[in-house]
Amino acid sequence: MTINSPSGPFKAVLVSTYELGRQPFGLASPAAWLRRAGIDVVQADVSIEDFPVKDVRDADLVAFYVPMHTATRLAVPLASRARELNANAHLCFYGLYASVNESFLRSLGAQTILGGEFENGLLQLCNRLRGASGANGTQVEPVVSHAKQRFHPPDRTGLPNLSRYASLCTGDGHLKTVGYTEASRGCKHLCRHCPVVPVYGGRFRIVQRDTVLDDIAQQVASGAGHITFGDPDFFNGIGHALPLVEALHGRFPDLTYDVTVKIEHLQRYRRYLPTLRDTGCALVTTAVESLDNRVLTLLDKGHTVEDFYEVVDLFTEHGLVMNPTFIPFTPWITMEGYARLLNTLAGLDLIEYVSPVQLTIRLLIPGGSKLLDLAEVRNSVGPFEPAALSYPWAHPDARLDRLQDELTRLVTRLQNRDAPRREIFHRIRSHVYGLTDRPAPIADFDTDSTRLSLPRLTEPWYC
Repeated sequence: MTINSPSGPFKAVLVSTYELGRQPFGLASPAAWLRRAGIDVVQADVSIEDFPVKDVRDADLVAFYVPMHTATRLAVPLASRARELNANAHLCFYGLYASVNESFLRSLGAQTILGGEFENGLLQLCNRLRGASGANGTQVEPVVSHAKQRFHPPDRTGLPNLSRYASLCTGDGHLKTVGYTEASRGCKHLCRHCPVVPVYGGRFRIVQRDTVLDDIAQQVASGAGHITFGDPDFFNGIGHALPLVEALHGRFPDLTYDVTVKIEHLQRYRRYLPTLRDTGCALVTTAVESLDNRVLTLLDKGHTVEDFYEVVDLFTEHGLVMNPTFIPFTPWITMEGYARLLNTLAGLDLIEYVSPVQLTIRLLIPGGSKLLDLAEVRNSVGPFEPAALSYPWAHPDARLDRLQDELTRLVTRLQNRDAPRREIFHRIRSHVYGLTDRPAPIADFDTDSTRLSLPRLTEPWYC
């Protein structure tokens, strides 16, 4: 039964600003919880559509979903606009980047901050606001919740059609509509640079198998031919993950999917790699981060460069496609080390496997980062910059900061004209070797884009 506010049903506007080209689970999941309680929910994905001015004007609650750094920065000016449109609406931020930026977000007027498992917190908030206490009551919901929740199948009513989001480009050049779901949140591991760690602290929580399968089924009915699992590490709960993909394949044998798994887990659970292949896994994203063992130790990644080489061989053996990601620009990279990274990728024949943007990523040190446990990091960063949502740092060798900026502009320009990955790689390495006054290797500078065709998502991996 709907519980009405004095002017009608309680209205909540949930806003997503960016989720890597995916239809946002972070809107659809809480929408199911709130609508079951009789709350009028508007889901607004402003990465696809306009900011919902009319709905915000008569909303009781405006809640911004901030699962990552980019999404949070994009939400900041919209929060101010929401305040201008409706000073009486309760302002909330929820998601991974909400609690670690609590002070800054409250300075923008946010009255409620929800990190970790947020669905039940949003429901409690709505019930509190539409009760006798009114919309300006002090937050009583946990800022960070690790509660185990019984999930409802996400309600995607009102979200843009899946066809408007990223696609999977298959190895034969066809495009598949991509759906998105989550089978778990949090992570067992404590990588120092990871934004999950300050929120979950080594914990992870599952979304029940029947809920995940029901969510996928509704997306298949809407045209999805491929599913992205957004879990920080799909193998955190191997006993949850494997039966899930086996059941998925049994139900939708032509459906493909992609997952994210640590190098460490790909080694430990190598005997299950054929299960991924045989159930339709099109690609596996894995955060390699660096090909320098000292940097991997500082990041507490749990793997070595040699482990990465072994996993490359395992993927070749089992016919799996790797989507490796990197953070090449750290305070510890050298010009020679960056050139060595490029040469290693070429030598392993991974040029086509690496999205060019991965060769430009700069280490981000957000609020609460475990990198600050390292004295050499604490002593080299500047004061936290709220507007940038991070601690600034400069490389001891200014050439590396300039290089990162130059390569970012180069990759952006080339990707905007759909240049092949091999051509972009060639341009990057030529530029780097031009700075070292040494000739670049030429043996693997074949820029023929037809040499290898791999499945890949059309949205580059950002954070």
